[in-house]
Amino acid sequence: MDLDLTPEQELIRKTARDFAEREIAPVAMEYDRAEEFPWPVLEKMKPIGFLGASIPEEYGGMGLDPISYCLVIEEIARADSSIRGILSVNCSLVGTSIVKYGTEEQKHDWLPKLAAGDAIGCFALTEPGAGSDPGSLRMTAVRDGDDFILNGSKMFITNGTVAGLALTFANADPSKGAKGVTAFLVPCDTQGFSATEIKGKLGLRAASTAELSYSDVRVPASAVLGEIGGGMKIALSSLDDGRVSLGAGCVGIAQACLDASVEYAKQREQFGRPIAGFQLIQEMLAEMLIETEAARLLVWRAAALKEKGVRNTIEASIAKYVASESAVKCANLAIQVHGGYGYIDEFPVGKYLRDARVTTLYEGTSQVQKLLLGRHLTGVNAFTPS
Repeated sequence: MDLDLTPEQELIRKTARDFAEREIAPVAMEYDRAEEFPWPVLEKMKPIGFLGASIPEEYGGMGLDPISYCLVIEEIARADSSIRGILSVNCSLVGTSIVKYGTEEQKHDWLPKLAAGDAIGCFALTEPGAGSDPGSLRMTAVRDGDDFILNGSKMFITNGTVAGLALTFANADPSKGAKGVTAFLVPCDTQGFSATEIKGKLGLRAASTAELSYSDVRVPASAVLGEIGGGMKIALSSLDDGRVSLGAGCVGIAQACLDASVEYAKQREQFGRPIAGFQLIQEMLAEMLIETEAARLLVWRAAALKEKGVRNTIEASIAKYVASESAVKCANLAIQVHGGYGYIDEFPVGKYLRDARVTTLYEGTSQVQKLLLGRHLTGVNAFTPS
């Protein structure tokens, strides 16, 4: 594996960093405090193309390679993980799923809109009673002639209230269990579809998180993504992509924690000198550097395998686990370096911790990642009852 970035990748990273520092970082706390979706930032982002970063050029996207895409996500997350989440879901979970499994008609209908930001995508998998176990989802899709009628609800759906398209998972044949799960491309203006904003979140407050309701939502059979009964395959493949993207975002949070802590330690004086000169402060900074660099390399490894067309389920799981845990650890250390000032929002490190904490929960909890890795090592499926 070549760890040197190409000149094109360096340019992509610089473009993303410049935009994030200029347009996102100065307003991130404002949107966080107000729990307001950052539409003005996304409008400024549209001409650059980041909303379609991983979507092929023939469908209006940037067509970035997986490592370049991770660089964009990392730089955006350094400034604000809420906006990172908006991009990650739109590109990795929704856009990439349509690229892999969509018909040409579906691709031409939806990918240009997603890439341009004309229709933000949301990934409607999690339900009130089905989180770590997506095979147990209860939402139904009943065949009615040439249509399907969807009924049920989804919970904790990023982009839910602002989306134009909901990639929705429902069971078309509950008698088959997980093998009946099917994916549908549901326009969010379809009659019977509604989204309710979830307020009062610990972090990611500028991102839309919603509960979705489907009441006799009628969609044509042409809305099926992939095959009937092939929804779990799509969901798991999407999560491989999403975990790499989320891992890159966690690296961005960790890097932001390190940057803020180094700057603060150089400026803050105690006992007549900057606290950066104290060995225990240096130890914490060193731990943050090690965690950040290790996570970044694991993310790049998973992305490099994806670029080669090699299945990266295990590598994506490792990267997501390490990067999310590292982000939380770095945020905790950053608050410790800042002392009392880290506990108020005069400095950004408190927000970093709030934003980092959820990354160990969604797209597979840290415990689920360990179960996946344990099954890989032993061949024993921890999710199947004995």
